[in-house]
Amino acid sequence: MPEFVDLSREIFHRTQTHPSHPPAVVTVWGDHSEKKVAGNTTFTSKALYLSMSDHAGTHVDAPVHFDPRPEARSIDQVPLEDFYTSGICLDLSHVPLKHSITVPEMEAALAKSGQEIRPRDTVLLHMATNDRLLGKPGYLHDFPGLALESVHWLADRGIGMFGVEAISPAPEGEPNFLAHMACAERGITHMECLENLDRLLGRGRFTFIGFPLKIRGGTASPIRAVAMFA
Repeated sequence: MPEFVDLSREIFHRTQTHPSHPPAVVTVWGDHSEKKVAGNTTFTSKALYLSMSDHAGTHVDAPVHFDPRPEARSIDQVPLEDFYTSGICLDLSHVPLKHSITVPEMEAALAKSGQEIRPRDTVLLHMATNDRLLGKPGYLHDFPGLALESVHWLADRGIGMFGVEAISPAPEGEPNFLAHMACAERGITHMECLENLDRLLGRGRFTFIGFPLKIRGGTASPIRAVAMFA
C-alpha cells in the first residue's frame, strides 16, 4: 500500500489568511437538534456554512490571479494532470525570516537533496515557516520566500509549479509582487499554506497530488495536497 503524507492545513473559523483576502467563516448551518419527520421516520442531520476566499487554506493560484492578459486561465481551465505530478522537496529551513532565497541557496539545497529537477516537476520548499510563525501575527508578514531570480531558476528547469508554507511565495511587499509577475511571465504557478513539508525531507522523489475544486472563473482553489510514496 502506498504511504500518503498530508500536506494540507485545516480550514477552520478565522484560520489565518492573507490580509488582502476575506476571512474564513465556518459556522453551524443546522445540527442534530433539528428533527425532520417524514411519515413514521424521524431524521436529523448536521451541515456547516462556509464563507471564504478561493485563496483560503492550502491552495493553488490560477494564472488569472496574477496574469492580467485576457487569455490567462482560471482554475477550472487548468488541466488536471498539472496537479498529479512527480515531485521533490528542498530543505531551506535554515534561512532567516523575511529572507529572499538566492539562486546559490537553491542550488545548495538541491545538491543536498541528492535529487534533480525534471520537467513538469512540483518542487516543494520547506522553510520552517509554520514551525516559526503559524498561529502568530508574524505568520502574515515575517515569512521568508524566493528572490525573483530563484523563481526564474525554477522556471528555467521546466517545473510546473512550486509550493511554500507561507501565505505568499516571496517575502512581503515588492518581492512578492515580482514573484507573482514572474510566474505569469514564465507560465508556472505556485501553492501556498502547505504543511508537513519536513516529513518529505531526505526521502527522495514522490508523487504529488493536489486537485483543485472546479470553481468557474476561479482565481485559485483550496486543495487537498498530499505526497504519495509508493
